Amino acid sequence: MLRIAVPNKGSLSGPAMAMLHEAGYQQRKESKELVLVDPENEVEFFYLRPRDIAIYVSSGRLDIGITGRDLLLDSGADAEEILQLGFARSTFRYATKPGTAQGPQDFDGRTIATSYEGIVAKHLADSGVNASVVHLDGAVETAIELGVAQIIADVVETGTSLRNAGLEVIGEPIMTSEAVVIRRTGAPDDDPKVQQFLRRLQGVLVARSYVMMDYDCRVEHLERAVALTPGLESPTVSPLHHEGWVAVRSMVEAREAQRIMDDLYDLGARAILTTAIHACRL
Repeated sequence: MLRIAVPNKGSLSGPAMAMLHEAGYQQRKESKELVLVDPENEVEFFYLRPRDIAIYVSSGRLDIGITGRDLLLDSGADAEEILQLGFARSTFRYATKPGTAQGPQDFDGRTIATSYEGIVAKHLADSGVNASVVHLDGAVETAIELGVAQIIADVVETGTSLRNAGLEVIGEPIMTSEAVVIRRTGAPDDDPKVQQFLRRLQGVLVARSYVMMDYDCRVEHLERAVALTPGLESPTVSPLHHEGWVAVRSMVEAREAQRIMDDLYDLGARAILTTAIHACRL
């Protein structure tokens, strides 16, 4: 069986299990379940701490795993990402009290508190900065107030918690992160079970990004309509009972669907419908 690591809690867990469910895999019903066997799909899922997943995968004990790019890089594990999943996006940045520093060029001799010691240490080394790094678990905003560090490095979404703590973001982002599928570095690219798993997840990503659009159109307007809805290969066009009209079906990007519907209507198309796509293979 294909052995897959899945986050057992945190912001990665729920979306990861939802995506796996959409891809046709069984998922646990109780949070206490540590292992779930899906015999129909020949997969065994292991629910682990997100921070530990890269270590298990790099050891070869598990074939692949879902974790955050930040956790993968921070672990220093011998593993690599093979598919971006588009959720749990975040930005990793430095922050400090206003007027303390403008960026890494001002960090020499100072102490930086973070929960991601591996990422910060590497970034400082790459930047040629001689600073100390203190590892803290959980919220690091109080490290400056309590005198543990002069600067922190943490995941920043809106920046509200930092502003509430009297801190400001400084310098360029250290990195951007999102959920990714990982495997051991150097693992074969042609494992059929892994490839099937990736195709299923890619199908979910496409299904979430596109909708199916159907509409009726006059024949003389067809070429202009097709230019608006070219589809992946080309749209399906079928003649209608009333002469001079055709029915068109095509996949369009969900984010562009409303604009395309407006343009088609202005062109004279009617009965314009969109439907969700639940699964696909390209």
